[in-house]
Amino acid sequence: MDGRTNLFESVNRQFDEAADILNLSQEMRELLKTPYREITVAMPIRMEDGTLRVFKGYRVQHNGVRGPQKGGLRFHPDLVLDDVRALASLNTWKTAVVNIPFGGAKGGIQCDPAKMSLHELEMLTRRYISKLSMVLGPTRDVPSPDLNTNAQTMAWVLDEYGRKNGYQPACVTGKPLELGGSQGREAATGRGVALCAREAWTRLLGHDLAGARVILQGFGNVGSFAAKFLHEMGARVVAVADRDGAVRRAEGLDVPALFVHARTNRGTVAGFPGGEAFDPGTIWAQEGDILIPAALGGVLTQATAPEVRASLIVEGANAPTTPEADRIFWERGITLIPDILANAGGVTVSYFEWVQNLQQLFWDEAEIFEKEEKILMQAFRDVEEKVKRHGCTWRTGALVLALERVKKANELRGW
Repeated sequence: MDGRTNLFESVNRQFDEAADILNLSQEMRELLKTPYREITVAMPIRMEDGTLRVFKGYRVQHNGVRGPQKGGLRFHPDLVLDDVRALASLNTWKTAVVNIPFGGAKGGIQCDPAKMSLHELEMLTRRYISKLSMVLGPTRDVPSPDLNTNAQTMAWVLDEYGRKNGYQPACVTGKPLELGGSQGREAATGRGVALCAREAWTRLLGHDLAGARVILQGFGNVGSFAAKFLHEMGARVVAVADRDGAVRRAEGLDVPALFVHARTNRGTVAGFPGGEAFDPGTIWAQEGDILIPAALGGVLTQATAPEVRASLIVEGANAPTTPEADRIFWERGITLIPDILANAGGVTVSYFEWVQNLQQLFWDEAEIFEKEEKILMQAFRDVEEKVKRHGCTWRTGALVLALERVKKANELRGW
């Protein structure tokens, strides 16, 4: 978030554009916008230096009419409740867009993991799950990794939840393979971004992906795997930036080498010898064809949107674009594939992990990737139909599709 934009307000403004197309009543809008449950917990932790710190944690369960609520757990020092509300609602729409039987939730802890030891993070995660376990579970709310959390964090979630509830691997997704995780889960979100970029660039815009220039902001789990798969599809990754550095090469970066460099260099592309370093703040103005924001939300704003030189934007991050920036891209004729479609590969493979855990029967990576692509491409066509029918942006088209599905489920349940 850029400090000036309230993420929850932005998401609800985007919601209202879709609700206007559907002529939703004020009652239905209020029902669909309002989170089902919001919990704030305080977690006192004795730090390794002997001091006592009290951390604040959140879990927002937005909507569960289509299935158990589903959403990531993020650790970030600037996390506020409105962020969690916004991201929980986006998960409701995201699971509806790809038509998997989940609702939307989100959780997080206000902390700076870079300044904490592994032991302190484990204690904090366990305390958080212990305080929330009564509203979590395979049929209630299923957490997964998000910003600054990973498979190890999910292993702690599994173990802490199991202390009170017994062995229930379907209570959390994004786990290590050794503890019931799914093949393909780590790469799933980035792969989905790459698939949506391929589909939009080739079929929608009519270009050849071979040689297409890709610009990435963020090279964490989502950005790095998006780069890997697009590189394998023949695209050229020409510029990558993260919080600590940026590197570019007009002929295309050596993505496999950059992938290894980032993983052995505290997760950053800074110092990569195979390209020219530049100011990460100028990433939006780099010359390219496909721009993928794959870091934090609220980065494409009224200030940065005019700098963009790409003709296609594919959102790898959650809520990277403000409504003002959306309008600028629409006026400039830049196609934007929204987060609730483009990065839905992660929740789709989380769904596969949940299914595999419930039945205790597992699939190999090839089968996972085949199923992921089938679901995402069907969702892409479903959104495309709404865009053509209503003459709207892809974000609004995706929200129209999601609202129709959630509204119908509400009505069938009696609301």
